[in-house]
Amino acid sequence: MYTVMKKINLKKIEHQVKIGQECPYFEPNILEDCIFYENDVAIGFYIKDISKYSEKAGKLADIADAELRSKNVPKSTMKRSSGFTDKNNEKEVLQYSTIIGSIPPKPHMKRPYPAISSVHQVKTAKTFIKAMLLLANESEQIIKKITPNVWEKQKQIFEEQVPKKWQFGNMWTSSISNYNIPANFHRDAGNIIGTVNVIITKRFNANGGNLHIPDYNATIDSVNNSMLVYPAWKNMHGVTPIKPTAEGGYRNSLVFYPLKAFQNINK
Repeated sequence: MYTVMKKINLKKIEHQVKIGQECPYFEPNILEDCIFYENDVAIGFYIKDISKYSEKAGKLADIADAELRSKNVPKSTMKRSSGFTDKNNEKEVLQYSTIIGSIPPKPHMKRPYPAISSVHQVKTAKTFIKAMLLLANESEQIIKKITPNVWEKQKQIFEEQVPKKWQFGNMWTSSISNYNIPANFHRDAGNIIGTVNVIITKRFNANGGNLHIPDYNATIDSVNNSMLVYPAWKNMHGVTPIKPTAEGGYRNSLVFYPLKAFQNINK
């Protein structure tokens, strides 16, 4: 049963932040379940515990998180910040990511055609992929309940413009899971305009990894099991540094997003 959620009206402010700048630490100022509005229209929401809205989603996020951190899933290692250190500040923390679902054409890599992530061909990754696909579908149902206007708009776009072949679930084309990875300020310009991303966070013995949106001076708390639904194409945003507070601490984000590279392709 969903409770009445706090309404936050987003209003733009002036700032000096530029795309490409490193995102420093900001203390979270969005800490409770809420729906984001712009010009009296709901555009997304934040919930602190996805399990409260779907016990199944909480269990699927746990499975996906455990599988990602195992040897079952291929990963690309990354290094985006020298500020990632263990609790004794002695060494940098491991960072990696995995993309599943649809991959857009990459002519500069001599692949001028779309494809399905090669991770799907790895037998040991099947449990992870299944958990993420089911989690995408559970996330859709949560969106439908909390912000039906957002759900209706995205469903219509996908039914009319994105072939089933390139869909991951019913509302996204792709998914990325980021382990201990911050992000400089950027805008998801490759996303379909009018759609939303989903970010589900798994965070243990660590702090940070919060999404900061300069246009609204909003920093959203990425607590464990939280879910953020937001139009990432709309505003510049960054992810704050992640600091383990104990041995083995980490922050993992499970993200679903819709790429415009697949609009009306191969129809």
